[in-house]
Amino acid sequence: MKLQSFKLVSAPLAIGWLAAAVVCLATVVVAHSPDNEKARSRAQRALRAGDFERAEQLYREVLAKDDQDTEARLGLSHALLKERRLQDSFDHAARVIAVDPLSARAHALLGSAILAAGDFRLSVEEFRTALALNENEAMAIAGLAMVDYYENRIASCINGLRRATSIDSDEPDYVFNLGQAAARSEHYREAADAYERFLVIAPRTDADRRARIRGLIDFLRYLGSQGSLYDLQGSDRTVLDFEAPDYRPIIKLRINGSKEYMRFVLDTGSGMSVLSEATARKLGLKAVARGGLARAVGGGGRFEIVYGYLNSIDIGEIKITNVPVYVRHFFDERDPVDGYLGIAALGRLLIKVDYGTRRLTLVRQRDTQPERVVEGQGKPVKAEAVEIQPGIDVPVRTTASGFLSGEIFIDGISKPLNFIIDTGASVTVMSEKLAALEEAQAFIRQGRMRVFGAAGVAENVKMALLPKVAIGTFSREKIDAAVLDLDPVNETAGFLQSGILGGNFLRFYRVIFDFEKGVVRLESLEKSAPPAGNTTPEAANERTQP
Repeated sequence: MKLQSFKLVSAPLAIGWLAAAVVCLATVVVAHSPDNEKARSRAQRALRAGDFERAEQLYREVLAKDDQDTEARLGLSHALLKERRLQDSFDHAARVIAVDPLSARAHALLGSAILAAGDFRLSVEEFRTALALNENEAMAIAGLAMVDYYENRIASCINGLRRATSIDSDEPDYVFNLGQAAARSEHYREAADAYERFLVIAPRTDADRRARIRGLIDFLRYLGSQGSLYDLQGSDRTVLDFEAPDYRPIIKLRINGSKEYMRFVLDTGSGMSVLSEATARKLGLKAVARGGLARAVGGGGRFEIVYGYLNSIDIGEIKITNVPVYVRHFFDERDPVDGYLGIAALGRLLIKVDYGTRRLTLVRQRDTQPERVVEGQGKPVKAEAVEIQPGIDVPVRTTASGFLSGEIFIDGISKPLNFIIDTGASVTVMSEKLAALEEAQAFIRQGRMRVFGAAGVAENVKMALLPKVAIGTFSREKIDAAVLDLDPVNETAGFLQSGILGGNFLRFYRVIFDFEKGVVRLESLEKSAPPAGNTTPEAANERTQP
């Protein structure tokens, strides 16, 4: 989404201009009817109660009587932001700036709409402008904190959100985001406390969301009593062969010290790891918490959230201990797997996925020793060095829901798009909203496909043929894509995701994930990756949204 309008002030104009403006510009004081103030108060109460449509209606009624009521227009912009009607929210904030360029709140609202649409650079300008005008503008403080979150500066994010909540302790979004950031930094007690505070101050209109959060609080309390999570033991480096029957890397690993090997998809499109119900039963794994329904692709679009906990996962010669997981039913029975290994479990490892040799390399970030190689089911073989080949480094962001997101370009679409970089998706995806754009109509094909999602099977899914997809300086032509409703993803992502970059694109590269640096490195294979199994008309794209 590209927010199109005008703006009169941005951060590059700097504080000096603002100071001069304060001196030179006369302050325009507009007297509003007492009825306006009463109507605005009713609208504000509706906004706080979570009745965003009612708040919008009340603010519009005020503006119908008095088009110059900037407080009502700011309130309308905020209500529209809550409804995720980003362009409308942007436009009303911009109209306030047109008559009052020194409105910190208007700049903060403009920045929030721009950030939600995925334009980080411009949003930062607006937030900084707001803070130059009012250093205590909580929305701008929280906005910059979330930019820190997405760009993996978690300590700065937590400090910013703590300050925002101290300024405006009754804004549920700031408290909720603080809970997310605290959980990501493994401060589970603070996260649980923040979510409990959220339940006190948040509107009671969304029963499903509140049930999900109650279950999450129970889970966080459990994790807080377990000590450190995702601890690494064993070798500093290991290499395993993987299968890729549908472009998804499938590795063999062991759980809880068992001698039996399980088949797991390496899934950079999942924050937390996932275990199938059948495998959980076989292991005798009990739920440690549960609550609410998650939204996801496929079937009815929802499934029960069940949390589990693994003592250890052995991947080759590396052991990861204390691993939280989701437990749910898997619908894809063509090539059954036991689970999905998410990026939270792998965050302290450098990961190289070589689609040419079908080898997965895992390296502990503190590694200084020669590599030891493990193939098949963990048997040691000849050591080999990891060589850096010519390639490109692509900065990636982390969504609020834990996905990796990078900027890509599609021929025919003028602006960069945020796509989840997902080894766990067999096929690339474009969102229905992107497919609905006039520029994308030429991409739609006549055929249909079936998609296996976390919540079931989606039948008769539209297909698209993307003429050219580029990430950094690398590109591929004629990439098949499924057209899916990504609203379940975007509800929790924090900023707009227009698609998923799946295995049918990634298979042409060695893909190296460096989570600490927030970079994905692509190294082009000298020869095209070997053909894999069918991704059309069936594909596996399992995105889970608790």
